[in-house]
Amino acid sequence: MRLLILGTGSMAANHAKHFAAIDGVSVVGAVDIMASRVDAFCAGHNIPNGFTSLDEAIAWGDFDAVANVTPDAEHHPTTMKLIRAGRHVFCEKPLAVTYADALEMTLAAENAGVVAMVNLSYRNVPEIQKARQLVLDGVIGEVRHVEASYLQSWLVGLHWGDWRTEDRWLWRLSTAHGSKGVLGDVGIHILDFASWGAASDVDNLFCRLKTFHKAEGDRIGDYPLDANDSFSATVEFANGALGVIHASRWASGYANTLRLRLFGDKGGLEVQHGFDGSTLKACCGEDVHTQNWRDVPVETVPTNYDRFARAVLTGAAEEPTFRRAMELQKVIDESYVTEGDRREHRIAEPR
Repeated sequence: MRLLILGTGSMAANHAKHFAAIDGVSVVGAVDIMASRVDAFCAGHNIPNGFTSLDEAIAWGDFDAVANVTPDAEHHPTTMKLIRAGRHVFCEKPLAVTYADALEMTLAAENAGVVAMVNLSYRNVPEIQKARQLVLDGVIGEVRHVEASYLQSWLVGLHWGDWRTEDRWLWRLSTAHGSKGVLGDVGIHILDFASWGAASDVDNLFCRLKTFHKAEGDRIGDYPLDANDSFSATVEFANGALGVIHASRWASGYANTLRLRLFGDKGGLEVQHGFDGSTLKACCGEDVHTQNWRDVPVETVPTNYDRFARAVLTGAAEEPTFRRAMELQKVIDESYVTEGDRREHRIAEPR
């Protein structure tokens, strides 16, 4: 597979490193609107061809697939061009900034017959994959209750830098600069973590969003600080389970931690993943009478990068697909609506 990397920001380096390590994959080109950036990126990753526009790269044409690592708002127009050109696409999350755009991209890819996947990166965690399999195997019985959280603390601490002075963080707090807040940034991750692990999609939803006062006039320079900092959602899954899903940037002590708890009528599972590692614990069988939790061993799993390369090679679809990301975008879009009208909404079936 000959791969083109579209966009050369911080995540692009991860794509270049991971794809270059896969047998049979050659990173043959990169695109960035700034010549100095694409030149530096190509030199740093031994990429032979650099371009300053996607149209220029498509005209060149010597590539099979693209890792789309552009800003969120650019995913839709650039991916549509690539699909029309018959190229396979591995897109960063979120697939698009609206459900309507995600739907258009999904249908276009499916009609064109190209491989179309989204980098929901926490699918790479073996513990979440194992938890899902245990649910499917009936180890905890019928799922009754789900609790999921994504906790970050960069609005409290300085471990990732100072958001008060650094543009790379300030934009995430400002809708005028393209941010959709913590829901738009990491909501897709925790929604996928919860529903993938529970092996069931969200059917009903009520979400509250909260933006907290952070600076005089709720503004720093050119940045109005109006994007949501925290969200909390109550949901009902298709399998009948109730759930609470929440995320915040105010979670002191948690740099970047996802947790999922699944409770069924025969036992429970708990997944935790963060910078300090991952764990999967189970309380099942006779242990439910003594509240004894045991560590569950896991094996390594293919990464999204591996799965995309394999899908292009074999022509067989692999998860996570555009359709999966589209369904999650529907939940995210509906979350904003529920905040406005303050009532539960049913998530429409994907079209």
